[in-house]
Amino acid sequence: MKLASILAAGMLLLLSASGAVAQTDCKKLVPPSPWGPNDQTGATNRVTPAVTKAAAAEIQEGKVVPMSYPLVDGVPLFGTRFTKTILTATSLAPGASFGENELTYMEDTWLSQSHVGTHLDGLGHIGRKDCYFNQTPMGKFINQNNMSRLGLEHLKSFATRGVIIDLVKVYQDAGKVRTNAACKNPCVDKGTVITPEDLQAGLKMYNVTLREGDAVFLNTGWGDLFGQYPAQNVLYNSGEPGIGSTAAKWLIDQKVILVGADQWAVEVVPGEDKAIAFPVHQLLLTDNGIHIIENVRTDLIAAEAAANKRATFFLNMSVPKAVGLTGNFVGIEAIQ
Repeated sequence: MKLASILAAGMLLLLSASGAVAQTDCKKLVPPSPWGPNDQTGATNRVTPAVTKAAAAEIQEGKVVPMSYPLVDGVPLFGTRFTKTILTATSLAPGASFGENELTYMEDTWLSQSHVGTHLDGLGHIGRKDCYFNQTPMGKFINQNNMSRLGLEHLKSFATRGVIIDLVKVYQDAGKVRTNAACKNPCVDKGTVITPEDLQAGLKMYNVTLREGDAVFLNTGWGDLFGQYPAQNVLYNSGEPGIGSTAAKWLIDQKVILVGADQWAVEVVPGEDKAIAFPVHQLLLTDNGIHIIENVRTDLIAAEAAANKRATFFLNMSVPKAVGLTGNFVGIEAIQ
């Protein structure tokens, strides 16, 4: 069955490349970018020098809080994704060192798809049929190695203000938190739809108003299960709490540049409509160029927010600008 699926996908790719498959009119399916017909950057266009300068004011103590999980084999992975690390240490064998100083070295091979661990979804990750961000007919821009449009090399800076919204605390305060027994700490259970009102309650808790260019992160406690790998991998991947389409549209209206969360899809799973596949991904990425960050470690910065009553921070995030890639691992730090 798997082999048949792979062969079918390969045949479709060949047919698309040869022009045998009719292309969709993307202007009917995807809105244009507000930054013009040649834009391949999306919402990170909003990170202007003024936005970065204003965000720098969030650094008051210089405290750095990690928000990424270490890259390691064994963590929960979506679908057929995989990871494998291989250490090369041949120079450690007797007589294999170099020079009179007996220099030795080691290197690694990391075999993995790009959408594992704490990672960013790029604009080439999700489309509507063959139409992607900014009305891009993606069939024209792919080969067996990568994309020639919408790759990560077009990203601009993520040096902006980050905001943590603690949904665990929101639901606890409202007396409606649904906790899964497998979580060692309080967590919102899978299938819980996060609404605009929930987001607004989390912002009000710390007297925060979203600004254009902000990066929003959601703490649901579901990452507790990620940290228990591999014991809770099946449960972690079985579903998640997350934003629904209405909440996604509200965040879009706030002109944020990304939405990150401590689960594997950011949006609620199972979805609100079983007939629609990952609608929030299409709303954010395809229609608005707003990046998604998945498997974020949010518990530490949520705890800091609760302790010092500050839910904002300077976002320090490095993203390899890999040419033609649909996503990549990211290193995230919150600096307060």
